[in-house]
Amino acid sequence: MKLFYRELGEKGQPIVILHGLFGSSDNWFTQAKMLADRHKVYLVDQRNHGQSPHTNEFNYDVLAGDLHEFLSSNNIHNPVLIGHSLGGKTAMKFATNHPELLGKLIIVDIAPRNYPVKHDRILEGLKALPVNSINSRNEADDYLSKYVAEPAVRQFLLKNLQREPGGGFTWKINISVLDENIESVGEGIIGLKKFDKPTLFIRGAQSDYIEDTDMNYIKTMFPQAYLVTMKTGHWVQAEKPAEFVAEVYKFLAGS
Repeated sequence: MKLFYRELGEKGQPIVILHGLFGSSDNWFTQAKMLADRHKVYLVDQRNHGQSPHTNEFNYDVLAGDLHEFLSSNNIHNPVLIGHSLGGKTAMKFATNHPELLGKLIIVDIAPRNYPVKHDRILEGLKALPVNSINSRNEADDYLSKYVAEPAVRQFLLKNLQREPGGGFTWKINISVLDENIESVGEGIIGLKKFDKPTLFIRGAQSDYIEDTDMNYIKTMFPQAYLVTMKTGHWVQAEKPAEFVAEVYKFLAGS
């Protein structure tokens, strides 16, 4: 599958960044601009997200396969791979399937274990939103507030709305397929090999996605992994972008 991507920077070790569930490459543009001072950065839309194609298949096998095709078709060698949440699981799957193709790995606020479904209420609201008849994003926000209380989360979700020339909106994300495969999103990662190269896990202190006890399992798959905790929630890189980039640079310089 030919994925949509954005490219920033002109030199340095390449960095490839994968967004989380309901996200897109747009979410990482601020951080990518900072990293592009020293690196060539690729922001990728995963399938069924952003401007990449929609398909009925959605699991970590196909997502990792998409990434393999992306690296090969763009002649990207020995990159640093960064993944947040869903993108972090894709990154872990790829790293343990093809450790020889990566230089270093950075996983943001997700562990390789299984998670229960957390987004059923969000999906209920997204499916119920009458995108064909609403006239503004403010109207969409008011409607979605019945399902999602947090304004910041609604703002993030509504970035996926795309205005139609004839009126109304459409979704950039493939809501029906994401809904059908939401349990697959929470599945644990089983890799073919160990990724025995420098690996950084960054978690938010106010998030419960990475627990202290997760590091025992993480170390079996990523023997060189270590953990950094930032004073944020789940969207670590968005809440403190400058501090996040500083941790990335510290890791790349020291590993």
